[in-house]
Amino acid sequence: MPTTLLCAQRLRYGLLGGALLALLSAPLAQASPSHQAPPSLHVQAQSWVEVEPDKATLNARLWENTPALSTMEESDSSALSEARERLETRASELIEEMEATGLERNAINAGSLNVYPEHVQGQRNDDGEHETLQRTRLERPITVELTDLDQLSEVLDALIAAGVNSLDGVQFDLQDRDAATDEALVKALEKAQHKANLMADSLDAELGHVQRIEETQSPIFQPRMMSMRAESDAAGASQSGVSSDYNPGTIRIDAGVSVEWALKGTDAPHRPGNDVAAQE
Repeated sequence: MPTTLLCAQRLRYGLLGGALLALLSAPLAQASPSHQAPPSLHVQAQSWVEVEPDKATLNARLWENTPALSTMEESDSSALSEARERLETRASELIEEMEATGLERNAINAGSLNVYPEHVQGQRNDDGEHETLQRTRLERPITVELTDLDQLSEVLDALIAAGVNSLDGVQFDLQDRDAATDEALVKALEKAQHKANLMADSLDAELGHVQRIEETQSPIFQPRMMSMRAESDAAGASQSGVSSDYNPGTIRIDAGVSVEWALKGTDAPHRPGNDVAAQE
């Protein structure tokens, strides 16, 4: 037999033998029974807490305007200085009014001075059209933080008596947000545990160890806003000696969880991929 033909036959037999050996040594995974997943119980639960706020932030603004001039006239630098002096005097008097209510100085914050031009409508000219005038507004924001909500009514009256130009409302909050959000999360977990025990008892099974736990909704915290009445109405109430009663209400914090337990017990079903789920 020629040498070339003999080598070809040996190569062919070698390949066939290797393929047969690989086939015989391969694991018989497909012939083996399907892996049975352990029975489990999957529960989702949501809960919330409502807490009374113990902190309030009041936002107000003071401003002064320079005289409105025609756009054709040059601005007067002295008018700007006078407006700023009036504004600073009013801000100082306001802080004194706040301190007179018993507030600490660090609870009152006078923000940075803001200066910007404004266009206002003037009188009609000979053509019957309104003339456009320009002036400069100097504005200073005032923020007051309260940790004693019993002072709220008195502080609001003091702000109005001091002649703030705008009272932008009250934001109620909590001094310790973490404690409230933790409470909401714990309540959601307790609710999930209760539901899981109820379902397991109904299935004549017993809860095993926790296999997985996750938040489906992180605790949502939204400070509560209280809008204020128009300044003229509030000023009228203050002048009449009527003290307003401001009810801060409550703040709701929601939380959600998803928990999966292993099931144990002779009556717990053992089927591939078995998962008893409950969702609110």
